[in-house]
Amino acid sequence: MTVQVGIGYDSHRFAEGRQLVLGGVELPAEEGLAGHSDADVLTHAIIDSLLGAAGQGDIGTHFPDDDERFRDAVSLDLLRTVVGMVGGTIINVDATLILETPKLAAHREAIEASLTGVIGSRVNVKATTNEGMGWIGRGEGIACIAVSSVKLS
Repeated sequence: MTVQVGIGYDSHRFAEGRQLVLGGVELPAEEGLAGHSDADVLTHAIIDSLLGAAGQGDIGTHFPDDDERFRDAVSLDLLRTVVGMVGGTIINVDATLILETPKLAAHREAIEASLTGVIGSRVNVKATTNEGMGWIGRGEGIACIAVSSVKLS
């Protein structure tokens, strides 16, 4: 038995006319995130962390953004596929969203429940601001860092 750890990162800029989806939960917001799929930055970072822990490349390898099959894809569906690919037991996932807005406290429980329902193990989601610095601080988008641990057989 081996425990492996993977790190994932993703970022997307805000775009008008899009829904804001984080962890599979639609949040009330004036703008969503731009992307080929639903641009769920949280789920994308988690996908990369799981693929990293399993030694199976990255999200772009499995779901390329130039492949029309994945246009407007629901990221939770991509996560379900990746969970099936991991080949071990997912011990836990920890993720930090970096954003100025919206505030996530009222939505965190629903987001964690949504992700836990797909992953089948504990998911912890945190949020922080960038203290007004850089593109995130100016409110241009959202970034996320995720870490996953997987017990491989």
